[in-house]
Amino acid sequence: MRVARVVAVSALVFLGVTAMVGAIPMLLHPGGEPWQMPQTLLARSSFHSYLVPGIILLLAIGLMSFWVAWLAVRRRGGYGCWVIAQGCVLAGWLVVQMVMLRMVILPHYFYGAVAVVLVVTGGVMVRGGKGVG
Repeated sequence: MRVARVVAVSALVFLGVTAMVGAIPMLLHPGGEPWQMPQTLLARSSFHSYLVPGIILLLAIGLMSFWVAWLAVRRRGGYGCWVIAQGCVLAGWLVVQMVMLRMVILPHYFYGAVAVVLVVTGGVMVRGGKGVG
Protein backbone atom coordinates (compact mmCIF):
# COMPACT_ATOMS: atom_id res chain seq x y z
CA MET A 1 0.00 0.00 0.00
CA ARG A 2 2.77 2.43 0.93
CA VAL A 3 4.59 1.85 -2.37
CA ALA A 4 1.41 2.56 -4.36
CA ARG A 5 0.87 5.80 -2.44
CA VAL A 6 4.49 6.93 -2.92
CA VAL A 7 4.34 6.15 -6.65
CA ALA A 8 1.00 7.96 -6.99
CA VAL A 9 2.17 11.05 -5.10
CA SER A 10 5.40 11.16 -7.15
CA ALA A 11 3.43 10.89 -10.40
CA LEU A 12 0.97 13.56 -9.24
CA VAL A 13 3.70 16.02 -8.27
CA PHE A 14 5.52 15.41 -11.56
CA LEU A 15 2.26 15.89 -13.45
CA GLY A 16 1.42 19.05 -11.53
CA VAL A 17 4.83 20.61 -12.13
CA THR A 18 4.92 19.78 -15.84
CA ALA A 19 1.33 20.99 -16.31
CA MET A 20 2.26 24.31 -14.72
CA VAL A 21 5.36 24.56 -16.93
CA GLY A 22 3.12 24.03 -19.96
CA ALA A 23 0.16 26.14 -18.85
CA ILE A 24 1.87 29.33 -17.69
CA PRO A 25 3.39 30.20 -21.09
CA MET A 26 0.03 29.44 -22.71
CA LEU A 27 -1.61 31.96 -20.38
CA LEU A 28 1.08 34.60 -20.75
CA HIS A 29 1.44 34.20 -24.53
CA PRO A 30 -1.82 32.72 -25.89
CA GLY A 31 -0.51 33.07 -29.42
CA GLY A 32 1.86 30.16 -28.77
CA GLU A 33 5.12 32.10 -29.16
CA PRO A 34 7.28 30.69 -26.31
CA TRP A 35 6.82 27.09 -27.34
CA GLN A 36 6.66 27.93 -31.02
CA MET A 37 3.24 26.31 -31.24
CA PRO A 38 1.66 27.57 -34.44
CA GLN A 39 -1.96 28.74 -34.42
CA THR A 40 -2.59 26.20 -37.18
CA LEU A 41 -2.57 23.47 -34.50
CA LEU A 42 -5.84 25.00 -33.26
CA ALA A 43 -7.46 25.03 -36.71
CA ARG A 44 -9.64 21.95 -36.04
CA SER A 45 -10.50 22.95 -32.49
CA SER A 46 -13.01 25.38 -31.08
CA PHE A 47 -10.21 27.56 -29.69
CA HIS A 48 -8.75 30.66 -31.33
CA SER A 49 -5.77 30.90 -28.99
CA TYR A 50 -4.03 28.81 -26.33
CA LEU A 51 -5.63 30.80 -23.48
CA VAL A 52 -8.58 28.50 -22.70
CA PRO A 53 -6.55 25.28 -23.13
CA GLY A 54 -3.94 26.86 -20.84
CA ILE A 55 -6.56 27.60 -18.19
CA ILE A 56 -7.92 24.04 -18.40
CA LEU A 57 -4.39 22.60 -18.22
CA LEU A 58 -3.56 24.78 -15.22
CA LEU A 59 -6.71 23.93 -13.27
CA ALA A 60 -7.67 20.37 -14.26
CA ILE A 61 -4.22 18.89 -14.59
CA GLY A 62 -1.83 21.17 -12.68
CA LEU A 63 -3.61 22.40 -9.57
CA MET A 64 -5.85 19.34 -9.30
CA SER A 65 -2.78 17.06 -9.32
CA PHE A 66 -1.25 19.00 -6.43
CA TRP A 67 -4.53 18.85 -4.52
CA VAL A 68 -4.88 15.09 -5.03
CA ALA A 69 -1.22 14.60 -4.02
CA TRP A 70 -1.94 16.56 -0.83
CA LEU A 71 -4.97 14.35 -0.14
CA ALA A 72 -2.83 11.23 -0.56
CA VAL A 73 0.02 12.54 1.58
CA ARG A 74 -2.42 13.46 4.35
CA ARG A 75 -4.34 10.19 3.82
CA ARG A 76 -7.62 12.06 3.57
CA GLY A 77 -10.75 9.99 3.05
CA GLY A 78 -11.24 8.78 -0.49
CA TYR A 79 -7.76 9.73 -1.70
CA GLY A 80 -7.45 6.51 -3.73
CA CYS A 81 -10.61 7.39 -5.63
CA TRP A 82 -9.25 10.88 -6.27
CA VAL A 83 -6.02 9.41 -7.65
CA ILE A 84 -8.08 7.28 -10.05
CA ALA A 85 -10.16 10.32 -11.00
CA GLN A 86 -7.05 12.38 -11.75
CA GLY A 87 -5.74 9.59 -13.96
CA CYS A 88 -9.05 9.62 -15.84
CA VAL A 89 -8.98 13.42 -16.17
CA LEU A 90 -5.47 13.19 -17.63
CA ALA A 91 -6.53 10.43 -20.04
CA GLY A 92 -9.53 12.51 -21.11
CA TRP A 93 -7.32 15.56 -21.67
CA LEU A 94 -5.00 13.47 -23.85
CA VAL A 95 -7.81 11.94 -25.92
CA VAL A 96 -9.42 15.33 -26.56
CA GLN A 97 -6.04 16.80 -27.45
CA MET A 98 -5.24 14.00 -29.90
CA VAL A 99 -8.66 14.25 -31.54
CA MET A 100 -8.47 18.03 -31.89
CA LEU A 101 -4.89 18.01 -33.15
CA ARG A 102 -5.45 14.91 -35.28
CA MET A 103 -2.01 13.68 -34.37
CA VAL A 104 -0.28 11.61 -31.73
CA ILE A 105 3.18 12.57 -30.53
CA LEU A 106 5.63 10.99 -28.09
CA PRO A 107 4.47 13.00 -25.04
CA HIS A 108 0.96 11.59 -25.52
CA TYR A 109 2.32 8.09 -24.96
CA PHE A 110 4.37 9.18 -21.97
CA TYR A 111 1.51 11.02 -20.24
CA GLY A 112 -0.83 8.18 -21.19
CA ALA A 113 1.47 5.92 -19.17
CA VAL A 114 1.29 8.39 -16.27
CA ALA A 115 -2.52 8.22 -16.46
CA VAL A 116 -2.37 4.42 -16.33
CA VAL A 117 -0.01 4.58 -13.33
CA LEU A 118 -2.46 6.85 -11.51
CA VAL A 119 -5.45 4.63 -12.23
CA VAL A 120 -3.60 1.47 -11.21
CA THR A 121 -2.05 2.88 -8.02
CA GLY A 122 -5.36 4.47 -7.06
CA GLY A 123 -7.05 1.12 -7.62
CA VAL A 124 -4.50 -0.63 -5.42
CA MET A 125 -5.18 1.88 -2.64
CA VAL A 126 -8.94 1.58 -2.99
CA ARG A 127 -8.80 -2.20 -3.10
CA GLY A 128 -6.61 -2.24 0.01
CA GLY A 129 -9.18 -0.09 1.79
CA LYS A 130 -6.66 2.66 2.49
CA GLY A 131 -7.83 5.19 -0.06
CA VAL A 132 -11.58 4.86 0.37
CA GLY A 133 -13.84 7.35 2.17
